[in-house]
Amino acid sequence: MPSTSFILTLTCADQRGIVAAVSNALSALGGNIQESNQFRDTQRNRFFMRIAFHTEEPATVEALEARLAPIFTAFGMDAHLVDAERRPKIILMVSKFDHALLHLLYQIRVGWLEAEVAAIVSNHETSRPTAEAEGIAYHHLPVTKDTKPEQEARVLALVEETGADLVVLARYMQVLSDDLSRALAGRVINIHHSFLPSFKGAKPYHQAFERGVKLIGATAHYVTADLDEGPIIEQETERVNHALTAEDYVAVGRDIESRVLARAVRLHLQRRVLPNGHKTIVFSQG
Repeated sequence: MPSTSFILTLTCADQRGIVAAVSNALSALGGNIQESNQFRDTQRNRFFMRIAFHTEEPATVEALEARLAPIFTAFGMDAHLVDAERRPKIILMVSKFDHALLHLLYQIRVGWLEAEVAAIVSNHETSRPTAEAEGIAYHHLPVTKDTKPEQEARVLALVEETGADLVVLARYMQVLSDDLSRALAGRVINIHHSFLPSFKGAKPYHQAFERGVKLIGATAHYVTADLDEGPIIEQETERVNHALTAEDYVAVGRDIESRVLARAVRLHLQRRVLPNGHKTIVFSQG
């Protein structure tokens, strides 16, 4: 559908004239730049840019891409143009702990997060009442070691059927297979606790309590075949001390996880996160 609001992101080898060429091309299209961010990675000699712009007359993404193609080709750009007026679709995946899920739904309800939840997927029935209350389709897809390939095939089919732009692991306590991680590369965001030292396995917050950790943190990152090692989008820490109980640690951790995941999802949906090898370039607003 035609629109008047768009976001252009691009990356290419750093070279003279990129900003001028893009600005002139947008001006020729009747575009008015509303926000522009750029960064040069001197180590990799890569240039990154994000531009939000309006057009005088409604246009389609396809028509604008065709007009901008000569610029993309001339500079060897990896460029992506999206309609900023279209609400992205997301699928939320959750297990039993629903704090991150509930926070995302609230932020969508109040308009801070612009998204449409196409479905909630879980390997448990715990969050079905929440989905029904929100009028969101709920898919209970239990998984075992033997049924994992079939279950993940159903998840991938659901992504394709709904046209979901992003899958959010809102404390989904299952490791995605390498095949599914590759199939959805750059379209899955996970949240997990991040401590120094890192505690793996069951009850990480209780482990942290036993070790007297002074900082509790959370990391939101893209999912890759390397477990919990995908490009980082957002992080946060909060100080704790000896006066807190293990249950207090859990409460602090859940609060941080919810906030960090919501911010990461918002940054991604606003096209503010650009991949840069094993890292990301994040153009925060303001």
